[in-house]
Amino acid sequence: MLLVVNKYLLRNRFVGITLWPFIVMKHKGLKTDPVFINHERIHLRQQLEMLILPFFVWYGLEYLARLIQYKNWYVAYRNISFEREAYANEEDLTYLKDKKLWSFMRFL
Repeated sequence: MLLVVNKYLLRNRFVGITLWPFIVMKHKGLKTDPVFINHERIHLRQQLEMLILPFFVWYGLEYLARLIQYKNWYVAYRNISFEREAYANEEDLTYLKDKKLWSFMRFL
């Protein structure tokens, strides 16, 4: 896991993104936010489970499907299965120890 601070790589509404093996964040203070880091580490694990490139293809296709479904970009984003898993477990700092393979499927 490599932490990168760069406020120019992210759109206004987002404070972080995971692009394996990097976690990019807008503000250096996020480096010490355990919930933020755990959320992004869950995405790192998801990306590895799907061999990285297929993760991004699935993420994009699911986002488009959710956008058609909800007609709202933010609601679509929050309902992507990867995001639902990460948000549901971001406060459980031990989640990754017991995470099952492809557990994001429960959130489809």
